[in-house]
Amino acid sequence: MAQVPTEQMAQVVEAIGGPLVYKKIPVAQPGPDEVLVQIKYSGVCHTDLHAMMGDWPIPTKMPLVGGHEGAGVVVARGALVPPDLALGDHVGVKWLNGSCLACTYCQAADEPLCSNNPTLSGYTVDGTFQQYCIAKAAHVARIPKECDLEAVAPILCAGITVYKGLKESGAKAGQSVVVAGAGGGLGSLACQYARAMGLRVIGVDTGADKQALVQSYGCDFVDFMTSKDLVADVKALTPGGLGAHAALLVAVEEKPFQQATQYVRSRGVVVCIGLPADAHFKAPVFDTVLRMIQIRGSYVGNRLDSAEAIEFFRLGLIKVPFKTVGLSELPTVYDLMRAGKITGRYVLDMSR
Repeated sequence: MAQVPTEQMAQVVEAIGGPLVYKKIPVAQPGPDEVLVQIKYSGVCHTDLHAMMGDWPIPTKMPLVGGHEGAGVVVARGALVPPDLALGDHVGVKWLNGSCLACTYCQAADEPLCSNNPTLSGYTVDGTFQQYCIAKAAHVARIPKECDLEAVAPILCAGITVYKGLKESGAKAGQSVVVAGAGGGLGSLACQYARAMGLRVIGVDTGADKQALVQSYGCDFVDFMTSKDLVADVKALTPGGLGAHAALLVAVEEKPFQQATQYVRSRGVVVCIGLPADAHFKAPVFDTVLRMIQIRGSYVGNRLDSAEAIEFFRLGLIKVPFKTVGLSELPTVYDLMRAGKITGRYVLDMSR
């Protein structure tokens, strides 16, 4: 292995609201149960913008290095790291950086719900918008060496998150699912995972580019800007017009959350994944009870979900729509994100 430097380039948020500062910072050393990962590529998630702006009700570390979709190579390891995680292995640094592994939730493989202050990459601990990143060895995702690190990076949050949401929906092969926010980073992957799982997909989003992307996966599409009755248009695309069996809400605005219970069928499942700041979910109680609608939240996947999501990618069933730019260009990516002009995912190349 090449010698690890003492300094590195990183994008640092020094105060809530930004701006980002592109500068040199020290390279940290791993603790006994940690590894140091040389980050080759990192996806950019809308959560990273929320972390900088501080508009979620979870306190962020400041100053902060954001990012939680980092794909790279293990270059140093602590004394307590198991031997099956070796120098040179390809791994991913995810949103869940570490958990206690001992509480009731962790023991039940619900480690994202850890009750003992789990650490979150790019939020409560420094994340992947730096060239070298620390992560708990138990929680790094194992990436097969035949997988392209540049293309797999967005799987480490967006892919795992939507795959987990689809599992939570309980939808079975042949059934229908609506993906609200289908043309974005999470939505474009949700469409593909759903298709790979044998589901019929109706994507909801707006714009010709997003429509073309969603339809390229073999999905139906409803443009919420041009639709005169979105609920009716979605239901019309389902067998018998009864509505979808499930809905995955990965949108970054509140309105799609208010529509979902109306276009799922009786006993339909609405899965909330996106986290618009200060948003609320509202549904009519009478209709929800009489039609036995289920409303669920779905957080990031556990370690097994992560391995399964990466395996879909390894098998060639998931193609990440992404554009690569240099780490130095992260502020431009945030500007595009604010303007709602991103189709698919942006990936940062740590070498530039």
